[in-house]
Amino acid sequence: MTTVVMAPDSFKGTISAAEAARALADGWRRIDPAAVILSRPMADGGEGTVDAFATAVPGAQRMPIAVDGPAGTPTDTSWLLLPPTPDSPAGTAVIDIGSTSGIEMLDELRPWDADTSGFGQAIVAALDHGVSRLVLGIGSSASTDGGAGLLSVLGARFLDESGAPVAPGARGLLDVAAVDLTGLRPIPDAVVLTDVTNPLTGDRGAAAVFGPQKGFAADADIRRVDRSLARLAGLIGVDPSLPGAGAAGGAGAALMRCGARIEPGAAEVSRLIGLADSVTGADVVITGEGSYDGQSGDGKVPSYVAGIAAAAGARAAVVAGRIAPEADTGLFAAAVSLTDLAGSAEESLGEPARWLRAAGADLARRL
Repeated sequence: MTTVVMAPDSFKGTISAAEAARALADGWRRIDPAAVILSRPMADGGEGTVDAFATAVPGAQRMPIAVDGPAGTPTDTSWLLLPPTPDSPAGTAVIDIGSTSGIEMLDELRPWDADTSGFGQAIVAALDHGVSRLVLGIGSSASTDGGAGLLSVLGARFLDESGAPVAPGARGLLDVAAVDLTGLRPIPDAVVLTDVTNPLTGDRGAAAVFGPQKGFAADADIRRVDRSLARLAGLIGVDPSLPGAGAAGGAGAALMRCGARIEPGAAEVSRLIGLADSVTGADVVITGEGSYDGQSGDGKVPSYVAGIAAAAGARAAVVAGRIAPEADTGLFAAAVSLTDLAGSAEESLGEPARWLRAAGADLARRL
Protein backbone atom coordinates (compact mmCIF):
# COMPACT_ATOMS: atom_id res chain seq x y z
CA MET A 1 0.00 0.00 0.00
CA THR A 2 1.41 3.37 -1.05
CA THR A 3 1.55 6.30 1.38
CA VAL A 4 1.48 9.71 -0.26
CA VAL A 5 1.78 13.15 1.37
CA MET A 6 0.27 16.11 -0.48
CA ALA A 7 2.16 19.25 0.58
CA PRO A 8 1.68 21.98 -2.05
CA ASP A 9 1.74 25.73 -1.58
CA SER A 10 -1.17 27.75 -2.97
CA PHE A 11 -1.25 28.41 -6.70
CA LYS A 12 -1.51 32.17 -6.32
CA GLY A 13 -4.72 33.72 -7.49
CA THR A 14 -6.16 30.43 -8.76
CA ILE A 15 -6.48 27.78 -6.02
CA SER A 16 -5.60 27.48 -2.34
CA ALA A 17 -3.04 25.02 -1.00
CA ALA A 18 -5.77 22.98 0.71
CA GLU A 19 -7.83 22.78 -2.48
CA ALA A 20 -4.72 21.91 -4.51
CA ALA A 21 -3.86 19.09 -2.09
CA ARG A 22 -7.43 17.77 -2.35
CA ALA A 23 -7.40 17.83 -6.16
CA LEU A 24 -4.02 16.07 -6.33
CA ALA A 25 -5.31 13.41 -3.92
CA ASP A 26 -8.47 12.87 -6.00
CA GLY A 27 -6.34 12.39 -9.09
CA TRP A 28 -3.99 9.94 -7.40
CA ARG A 29 -6.91 7.84 -6.10
CA ARG A 30 -8.26 7.43 -9.64
CA ILE A 31 -5.21 5.28 -10.34
CA ASP A 32 -4.37 3.98 -6.87
CA PRO A 33 -7.60 3.86 -4.82
CA ALA A 34 -5.98 1.94 -1.95
CA ALA A 35 -3.33 4.60 -1.29
CA VAL A 36 -3.04 6.20 2.13
CA ILE A 37 -3.01 9.94 1.43
CA LEU A 38 -2.15 12.62 3.98
CA SER A 39 -3.04 16.24 3.21
CA ARG A 40 -0.48 18.71 4.55
CA PRO A 41 -0.98 21.98 2.59
CA MET A 42 2.00 24.27 2.98
CA ALA A 43 2.74 27.99 2.94
CA ASP A 44 5.75 30.26 3.27
CA GLY A 45 4.04 33.15 5.05
CA GLY A 46 2.08 34.35 2.03
CA GLU A 47 -1.51 33.68 1.07
CA GLY A 48 -2.74 30.37 2.39
CA THR A 49 -0.79 30.47 5.67
CA VAL A 50 -3.95 30.46 7.78
CA ASP A 51 -5.45 27.72 5.60
CA ALA A 52 -2.37 25.54 6.01
CA PHE A 53 -2.65 25.62 9.79
CA ALA A 54 -6.43 25.21 9.71
CA THR A 55 -6.07 21.98 7.74
CA ALA A 56 -3.11 20.52 9.61
CA VAL A 57 -3.80 21.40 13.29
CA PRO A 58 -6.67 19.53 15.01
CA GLY A 59 -8.93 21.86 16.95
CA ALA A 60 -7.93 25.01 15.06
CA GLN A 61 -10.76 27.54 15.09
CA ARG A 62 -11.39 30.38 12.65
CA MET A 63 -12.22 33.65 14.39
CA PRO A 64 -14.28 35.97 12.14
CA ILE A 65 -13.42 39.66 12.11
CA ALA A 66 -14.13 42.77 10.04
CA VAL A 67 -11.07 44.88 9.17
CA ASP A 68 -10.26 47.89 7.03
CA GLY A 69 -8.89 46.17 3.94
CA PRO A 70 -6.25 47.54 1.55
CA ALA A 71 -8.95 49.19 -0.58
CA GLY A 72 -9.89 51.32 2.43
CA THR A 73 -13.25 49.59 2.91
CA PRO A 74 -14.51 47.15 5.58
CA THR A 75 -13.68 43.54 4.74
CA ASP A 76 -14.81 40.32 6.40
CA THR A 77 -11.95 37.94 7.12
CA SER A 78 -10.68 35.81 10.00
CA TRP A 79 -7.68 34.87 12.06
CA LEU A 80 -6.98 31.35 13.33
CA LEU A 81 -6.89 30.26 16.97
CA LEU A 82 -4.74 27.20 17.65
CA PRO A 83 -5.39 25.12 20.79
CA PRO A 84 -3.28 25.69 23.92
CA THR A 85 0.10 23.98 24.20
CA PRO A 86 2.70 23.93 26.99
CA ASP A 87 4.60 26.68 25.14
CA SER A 88 1.42 28.72 24.51
CA PRO A 89 -1.03 28.03 27.35
CA ALA A 90 -3.64 30.55 26.13
CA GLY A 91 -3.42 29.42 22.51
CA THR A 92 -1.69 30.78 19.43
CA ALA A 93 -3.08 33.18 16.84
CA VAL A 94 -2.17 32.69 13.19
CA ILE A 95 -2.74 35.81 11.10
CA ASP A 96 -1.68 36.43 7.53
CA ILE A 97 -1.35 39.78 5.85
CA GLY A 98 -2.62 38.28 2.60
CA SER A 99 -6.18 37.95 3.97
CA THR A 100 -6.23 41.26 5.89
CA SER A 101 -4.07 43.72 3.91
CA GLY A 102 -3.18 41.62 0.87
CA ILE A 103 -2.63 42.48 -2.77
CA GLU A 104 -5.02 39.75 -3.93
CA MET A 105 -7.81 41.64 -2.13
CA LEU A 106 -7.52 44.59 -4.54
CA ASP A 107 -9.34 44.92 -7.84
CA GLU A 108 -6.96 47.77 -8.68
CA LEU A 109 -3.52 48.46 -7.21
CA ARG A 110 -3.26 51.36 -4.75
CA PRO A 111 0.50 51.96 -4.35
CA TRP A 112 0.13 55.30 -2.52
CA ASP A 113 -2.90 54.59 -0.35
CA ALA A 114 -3.06 50.89 0.58
CA ASP A 115 -1.80 50.26 4.11
CA THR A 116 -1.44 47.58 6.79
CA SER A 117 -4.12 48.77 9.22
CA GLY A 118 -6.31 45.69 8.58
CA PHE A 119 -3.43 43.42 9.54
CA GLY A 120 -2.97 45.46 12.71
CA GLN A 121 -6.67 45.19 13.53
CA ALA A 122 -6.50 41.40 13.29
CA ILE A 123 -3.45 41.40 15.60
CA VAL A 124 -5.35 43.55 18.12
CA ALA A 125 -8.36 41.20 17.96
CA ALA A 126 -6.10 38.24 18.76
CA LEU A 127 -4.43 40.13 21.61
CA ASP A 128 -7.82 41.10 23.02
CA HIS A 129 -8.77 37.42 22.91
CA GLY A 130 -5.79 36.78 25.18
CA VAL A 131 -3.54 34.53 23.09
CA SER A 132 -0.05 33.73 24.33
CA ARG A 133 1.64 33.72 20.96
CA LEU A 134 1.35 35.19 17.48
CA VAL A 135 2.34 33.56 14.20
CA LEU A 136 2.28 36.27 11.52
CA GLY A 137 2.54 35.53 7.79
CA ILE A 138 3.56 38.61 5.85
CA GLY A 139 3.68 37.54 2.21
CA SER A 140 1.43 38.96 -0.54
CA SER A 141 1.01 42.42 0.99
CA ALA A 142 -0.60 45.28 -0.92
CA SER A 143 1.28 48.28 0.46
CA THR A 144 4.62 49.96 1.05
CA ASP A 145 3.75 51.82 4.25
CA GLY A 146 6.65 50.61 6.38
CA GLY A 147 4.14 48.96 8.70
CA ALA A 148 2.88 52.39 9.80
CA GLY A 149 -0.72 51.22 9.45
CA LEU A 150 -0.34 48.25 11.76
CA LEU A 151 1.72 50.26 14.27
CA SER A 152 -0.97 52.98 14.30
CA VAL A 153 -3.61 50.42 15.22
CA LEU A 154 -1.30 49.20 18.01
CA GLY A 155 -1.14 52.74 19.40
CA ALA A 156 1.73 54.52 17.61
CA ARG A 157 1.18 58.04 16.23
CA PHE A 158 2.76 59.21 12.96
CA LEU A 159 2.88 63.01 12.74
CA ASP A 160 3.81 65.62 10.15
CA GLU A 161 5.80 68.79 10.79
CA SER A 162 2.73 70.54 12.24
CA GLY A 163 2.03 67.68 14.65
CA ALA A 164 -1.01 66.44 12.73
CA PRO A 165 -1.55 62.74 11.90
CA VAL A 166 -0.37 61.79 8.42
CA ALA A 167 -2.50 60.05 5.80
CA PRO A 168 -2.46 56.24 5.53
CA GLY A 169 -0.13 54.38 3.19
CA ALA A 170 2.99 55.46 1.35
CA ARG A 171 1.37 58.84 0.71
CA GLY A 172 1.43 59.65 4.41
CA LEU A 173 4.88 58.12 4.83
CA LEU A 174 6.31 60.98 2.74
CA ASP A 175 5.14 63.46 5.39
CA VAL A 176 6.22 61.70 8.58
CA ALA A 177 8.37 64.05 10.69
CA ALA A 178 7.90 62.47 14.13
CA VAL A 179 6.68 59.20 15.64
CA ASP A 180 5.16 58.89 19.10
CA LEU A 181 5.55 55.33 20.38
CA THR A 182 4.55 55.98 24.00
CA GLY A 183 1.15 54.35 23.48
CA LEU A 184 2.42 51.37 21.50
CA ARG A 185 0.77 48.21 22.76
CA PRO A 186 3.16 45.42 23.69
CA ILE A 187 2.73 42.09 21.95
CA PRO A 188 3.57 38.63 23.31
CA ASP A 189 5.92 36.10 21.80
CA ALA A 190 5.62 36.65 18.05
CA VAL A 191 7.20 34.95 15.05
CA VAL A 192 7.02 36.46 11.57
CA LEU A 193 6.94 34.08 8.61
CA THR A 194 8.44 35.25 5.33
CA ASP A 195 10.63 33.96 2.52
CA VAL A 196 11.91 37.52 1.96
CA THR A 197 15.36 38.49 3.28
CA ASN A 198 15.48 41.96 1.72
CA PRO A 199 16.51 44.95 3.83
CA LEU A 200 14.16 47.88 4.28
CA THR A 201 15.99 50.31 1.99
CA GLY A 202 18.45 50.53 -0.88
CA ASP A 203 18.72 48.69 -4.17
CA ARG A 204 17.34 45.49 -2.60
CA GLY A 205 14.88 47.28 -0.35
CA ALA A 206 11.10 47.25 -0.11
CA ALA A 207 10.47 50.12 -2.52
CA ALA A 208 13.07 49.20 -5.14
CA VAL A 209 12.33 45.47 -5.37
CA PHE A 210 8.65 45.14 -4.49
CA GLY A 211 7.31 48.64 -5.19
CA PRO A 212 6.71 47.95 -8.90
CA GLN A 213 4.66 44.85 -8.03
CA LYS A 214 2.46 47.07 -5.88
CA GLY A 215 1.92 49.67 -8.55
CA PHE A 216 4.81 52.14 -8.43
CA ALA A 217 5.78 52.82 -12.03
CA ALA A 218 8.14 55.82 -11.83
CA ASP A 219 11.73 55.51 -10.57
CA ALA A 220 11.39 58.94 -8.96
CA ASP A 221 8.46 57.73 -6.86
CA ILE A 222 10.35 54.63 -5.79
CA ARG A 223 13.29 56.78 -4.67
CA ARG A 224 10.96 59.08 -2.69
CA VAL A 225 9.39 56.15 -0.89
CA ASP A 226 12.81 54.62 -0.23
CA ARG A 227 13.98 57.85 1.43
CA SER A 228 10.80 57.94 3.50
CA LEU A 229 11.36 54.37 4.66
CA ALA A 230 14.92 55.26 5.68
CA ARG A 231 13.61 58.22 7.71
CA LEU A 232 10.96 56.01 9.30
CA ALA A 233 13.56 53.43 10.34
CA GLY A 234 15.46 56.12 12.23
CA LEU A 235 12.31 57.40 13.92
CA ILE A 236 11.19 53.98 15.17
CA GLY A 237 14.72 52.76 15.97
CA VAL A 238 15.12 49.84 13.55
CA ASP A 239 18.27 49.07 11.55
CA PRO A 240 17.09 49.25 7.91
CA SER A 241 19.80 46.83 6.79
CA LEU A 242 18.41 43.90 8.80
CA PRO A 243 17.41 40.91 6.65
CA GLY A 244 13.64 40.71 6.37
CA ALA A 245 13.03 44.34 7.36
CA GLY A 246 11.83 45.03 3.82
CA ALA A 247 9.29 42.21 3.79
CA ALA A 248 5.66 43.24 3.19
CA GLY A 249 6.54 46.79 2.19
CA GLY A 250 8.46 47.35 5.42
CA ALA A 251 5.98 45.65 7.75
CA GLY A 252 8.89 43.37 8.67
CA ALA A 253 10.72 46.37 10.18
CA ALA A 254 7.63 47.47 12.09
CA LEU A 255 7.16 44.01 13.60
CA MET A 256 10.84 43.90 14.54
CA ARG A 257 10.22 47.13 16.47
CA CYS A 258 7.52 45.24 18.38
CA GLY A 259 10.02 42.52 19.32
CA ALA A 260 8.92 39.90 16.78
CA ARG A 261 11.52 37.60 15.28
CA ILE A 262 11.76 36.85 11.56
CA GLU A 263 11.83 33.18 10.55
CA PRO A 264 12.01 31.49 7.11
CA GLY A 265 8.36 30.90 6.31
CA ALA A 266 8.42 27.44 4.72
CA ALA A 267 10.66 25.99 7.43
CA GLU A 268 8.59 27.38 10.29
CA VAL A 269 5.24 26.35 8.79
CA SER A 270 6.66 22.88 8.19
CA ARG A 271 7.76 22.65 11.82
CA LEU A 272 4.51 23.95 13.25
CA ILE A 273 2.28 21.59 11.21
CA GLY A 274 4.55 18.58 11.84
CA LEU A 275 5.38 17.92 8.18
CA ALA A 276 8.51 15.89 8.92
CA ASP A 277 6.54 13.47 11.12
CA SER A 278 3.89 13.12 8.42
CA VAL A 279 6.51 12.31 5.78
CA THR A 280 8.21 9.64 7.91
CA GLY A 281 7.36 6.32 6.28
CA ALA A 282 5.80 7.91 3.20
CA ASP A 283 6.63 6.60 -0.26
CA VAL A 284 5.91 9.77 -2.24
CA VAL A 285 5.66 13.45 -1.32
CA ILE A 286 4.01 15.83 -3.80
CA THR A 287 4.51 19.57 -3.53
CA GLY A 288 3.92 22.47 -5.86
CA GLU A 289 3.22 26.16 -6.48
CA GLY A 290 1.88 28.44 -9.19
CA SER A 291 5.17 29.11 -10.94
CA TYR A 292 8.28 27.02 -10.43
CA ASP A 293 11.22 29.09 -11.62
CA GLY A 294 14.81 30.02 -10.88
CA GLN A 295 13.90 31.49 -7.47
CA SER A 296 11.98 28.45 -6.28
CA GLY A 297 15.10 26.79 -4.92
CA ASP A 298 15.76 29.70 -2.55
CA GLY A 299 13.71 28.78 0.52
CA LYS A 300 10.40 28.40 -1.30
CA VAL A 301 7.95 25.65 -0.40
CA PRO A 302 8.84 23.11 -3.15
CA SER A 303 12.57 23.05 -2.42
CA TYR A 304 12.00 22.87 1.32
CA VAL A 305 9.49 20.02 1.02
CA ALA A 306 11.89 18.17 -1.31
CA GLY A 307 14.53 18.35 1.41
CA ILE A 308 12.12 16.92 3.99
CA ALA A 309 11.24 14.10 1.60
CA ALA A 310 14.88 13.29 0.88
CA ALA A 311 15.68 13.12 4.60
CA ALA A 312 12.84 10.62 5.05
CA GLY A 313 13.86 8.51 2.05
CA ALA A 314 10.70 9.35 0.09
CA ARG A 315 10.50 10.29 -3.58
CA ALA A 316 9.45 13.88 -4.19
CA ALA A 317 7.46 15.29 -7.10
CA VAL A 318 6.59 18.87 -7.99
CA VAL A 319 3.48 20.16 -9.76
CA ALA A 320 3.38 23.76 -10.94
CA GLY A 321 1.12 25.88 -13.08
CA ARG A 322 4.22 26.72 -15.04
CA ILE A 323 7.76 25.32 -14.92
CA ALA A 324 10.25 27.84 -16.26
CA PRO A 325 12.94 26.61 -18.67
CA GLU A 326 15.71 27.71 -16.30
CA ALA A 327 14.18 26.00 -13.25
CA ASP A 328 16.21 23.20 -11.68
CA THR A 329 13.96 20.19 -11.13
CA GLY A 330 16.81 17.89 -10.14
CA LEU A 331 15.46 17.64 -6.58
CA PHE A 332 12.42 15.75 -7.84
CA ALA A 333 11.72 12.27 -9.20
CA ALA A 334 9.04 13.82 -11.41
CA ALA A 335 7.85 17.30 -12.39
CA VAL A 336 4.49 18.18 -13.95
CA SER A 337 3.50 21.47 -15.57
CA LEU A 338 -0.24 22.16 -15.60
CA THR A 339 0.28 24.41 -18.62
CA ASP A 340 1.78 21.48 -20.53
CA LEU A 341 -0.97 19.12 -19.41
CA ALA A 342 -3.73 21.55 -20.37
CA GLY A 343 -2.13 22.72 -23.60
CA SER A 344 -2.08 26.39 -22.62
CA ALA A 345 -1.68 28.68 -19.64
CA GLU A 346 -5.19 30.05 -20.16
CA GLU A 347 -6.72 26.59 -19.94
CA SER A 348 -4.77 25.59 -16.81
CA LEU A 349 -5.57 28.89 -15.06
CA GLY A 350 -9.25 28.57 -15.95
CA GLU A 351 -9.69 25.12 -14.38
CA PRO A 352 -6.82 24.55 -11.94
CA ALA A 353 -8.57 21.80 -9.94
CA ARG A 354 -9.27 19.79 -13.11
CA TRP A 355 -5.64 19.88 -14.19
CA LEU A 356 -4.33 19.21 -10.69
CA ARG A 357 -6.46 16.06 -10.66
CA ALA A 358 -4.91 15.14 -14.00
CA ALA A 359 -1.44 15.79 -12.54
CA GLY A 360 -2.20 13.58 -9.53
CA ALA A 361 -3.27 10.74 -11.81
CA ASP A 362 -0.20 11.20 -14.01
CA LEU A 363 2.12 11.00 -11.00
CA ALA A 364 0.34 7.90 -9.67
CA ARG A 365 1.03 6.15 -12.97
CA ARG A 366 4.68 7.23 -13.01
CA LEU A 367 5.60 6.83 -9.34
